[in-house]
Amino acid sequence: MTRSAQEPRAGYLGFVAHEFRNPLATALWCAELLGRIPPEERAGARGAKLATLALRAVRRVSSLVEDHLLAERLAAEGIPVKIEPVALREVAAEAGERAAPAGGLSLAVPDGATVPADRALLSMVVEALVDASGRDGAPVRVEASAAGGALRLGVRGASQPPDALDLPRKGTLSAGSPRPLGLVMASAAARAMGLALRADGELLELAWPPGAAAERPGTSHP
Repeated sequence: MTRSAQEPRAGYLGFVAHEFRNPLATALWCAELLGRIPPEERAGARGAKLATLALRAVRRVSSLVEDHLLAERLAAEGIPVKIEPVALREVAAEAGERAAPAGGLSLAVPDGATVPADRALLSMVVEALVDASGRDGAPVRVEASAAGGALRLGVRGASQPPDALDLPRKGTLSAGSPRPLGLVMASAAARAMGLALRADGELLELAWPPGAAAERPGTSHP
């Protein structure tokens, strides 16, 4: 691999390292301080605040680990992808519940829509899209549509930057997202399933190839 070909990868790993370092430092600082303060403070408001900070930091690290490793394994074709008919509304509802956007979630996906996909991967992709769309408390809407024989699943919410789906590099701002590698993982999972993922302003959209849907959605309903 040439030096120019290595640069995007090196920049991405620099971003990953930076995103890991900050929450790890916070969690370690909280743990050390909790071990030093008197027991009565540890059991009081100060201890509760430190525990909350530590938990938030550890959860961020956990999401970083899961998203980064899944994207890496998918890129290396280290995970078998099982394509089968998947009930789209069911997956969207479950993923939305896990992401739980602060601004609320609405579904416009018909009950009868089924798509060919790996169910577990599709669920993780939709969850990541909902998470990114719900940034800063934005309300999120998940909708399905069919045009030209192709099925599309759109997630609308917070406006995405033009480079939202580009591989982040050292110095890239994570925009305060609790899952700064969520769209990296979603892009890798979409490619593994043969799907197209695009970002356009407030829309993050998955598209199946023409004729791929086992059943096309009819009239969407909330």
